[in-house]
Amino acid sequence: MILSSKKNEFKKIDCCFLVVDNAKRSYQSLSEKYSAIEPPTWALLLSESIRSRGFNPSIIDANAEKLTKEQIYSRLNEIKPRLICFVVYGQNVNAGTTNMSGVVYVANYLKEKKLNVPLSIIGSHVQALPIETLKKEKSFDFVFTNEAVYSLRNVLGLESFSPNYLKNVNGIAYRDNNEILMTNPEKVVPNEKMDIDLPGYAWDLLPYKNKPLDLYRSPMWHAEYDFEKRTPYASLQTSLGCQFGCNFCMINILNRNDNEEVGVASNYSGMRFWTTEFIIKEFDKLIDMGVKTIRIVDEMFLLNPKYYIPLCKELAERNKDDSLRIWSYSRIDTVKRPEILELVRKAGIKWLALGIESGAKSVRLEVDKGKFEDVDVRKVIQKVHEADINVMANYIFGLPGDTKETIKKTMELSLDLCTAGWNTYAAMALPGSLLYKKALEDGTKLPESYEGYSFHSYETLPLPTEKLSAEEIIVLRDNAFNKYHNYKPFLNLIEKKFGKKAADNIIEMTKIKLKRKIKGDQNPSV
Repeated sequence: MILSSKKNEFKKIDCCFLVVDNAKRSYQSLSEKYSAIEPPTWALLLSESIRSRGFNPSIIDANAEKLTKEQIYSRLNEIKPRLICFVVYGQNVNAGTTNMSGVVYVANYLKEKKLNVPLSIIGSHVQALPIETLKKEKSFDFVFTNEAVYSLRNVLGLESFSPNYLKNVNGIAYRDNNEILMTNPEKVVPNEKMDIDLPGYAWDLLPYKNKPLDLYRSPMWHAEYDFEKRTPYASLQTSLGCQFGCNFCMINILNRNDNEEVGVASNYSGMRFWTTEFIIKEFDKLIDMGVKTIRIVDEMFLLNPKYYIPLCKELAERNKDDSLRIWSYSRIDTVKRPEILELVRKAGIKWLALGIESGAKSVRLEVDKGKFEDVDVRKVIQKVHEADINVMANYIFGLPGDTKETIKKTMELSLDLCTAGWNTYAAMALPGSLLYKKALEDGTKLPESYEGYSFHSYETLPLPTEKLSAEEIIVLRDNAFNKYHNYKPFLNLIEKKFGKKAADNIIEMTKIKLKRKIKGDQNPSV
């Protein structure tokens, strides 16, 4: 039985945030057991934001509960919210596009059933391509063109959601008969108002079975490859945005604040931070709920010592028993000081996800990582390991300049580093990235489906390079994944650190072979 908060039972729901499952299409058979189920961070933040202004939110997480379209309709028909807002963000850079497929499927069904509730949508794909989204997907009545904190409040304050009223709200695109119109831009939340206008996470609105957040599960490696440690699981952010403009990334599209039809993330730099007091309050809530496996979603957690050092000191006080299991991201060129790493480890951060990208210096420097300082990768990894912190090493195959030789170098480096976590992606022209814009300009073939932007889907279509076809890149990526996770020194490391069961779980995972359309494989869904 799924339980949830009863706070909203007798009060009209102003906005229902709807999170839709697309895991099977995105991850194929990996979705059943191995892929993560992430809490809907942005839905949680927006819910608490509008609640602080007197509106009543609810969340239907169809991803966590594995609801069918019929069950979603039944829930919505029961609560009859004033507005439905699909939230199409993900904790991975491509998730906002790959999840669109499931969202559109449900939205079309709700329109067919004549639910008679306006359908809106917010997400990274929509922010990158607002006009295109409305032109292509007829079921949506309007979309939010940036993070929607202020525009959503203003929409909910309207007497009606008709075009005559919507035209007065900044930061949206909407339909007016056969015409699609975009209003003036809306500002994003400034740094000094982060605690006020995004005042927390509505954890109480999430469904659960026996205890809070037990429907969510961490990535395998985050839980030391132990299924029992994956849940309960939570994700939260200490900052928004990124000050860099990597050409393969679209994370900064959240910061969008203009009126262009096609948004590019690198145009919207800048970071905004919640205070240490705010973040610690949220950590305390999670710890009180019994949640110890936590992801810090920030792209650049170890970037600004002004913010992360006080937070780590507070977390260290709460982690005297070393029970916290936290994962955070960092750029490899920002991990420099051993004494900082010692503090990070005391705070319960047992995993650092580092973007190494390539074993070839020439390729790394071509990625446009914005003031990227090339570093001795081996020395950095050594420092992290000496601090007793595990590394999730991230690589990208098929970056501009990649050849079979540079990818071979990347693989050789990764085997030499032998980190406890390893993943590699195929370079994609993600909507909102500079690579997407360049692909449009060059006439490069792009995926025909939303799940084509997923790194693990049947439809995956990576970008070709001058020397490598898209098929060659995906073959190299899939072979590398299996080679690394069956690499004897890696499995020995895992067994030594986490036990034989963890190593066995990895071996079982590698037995699942992803099907790829580009290779001529039969569609696994057929």
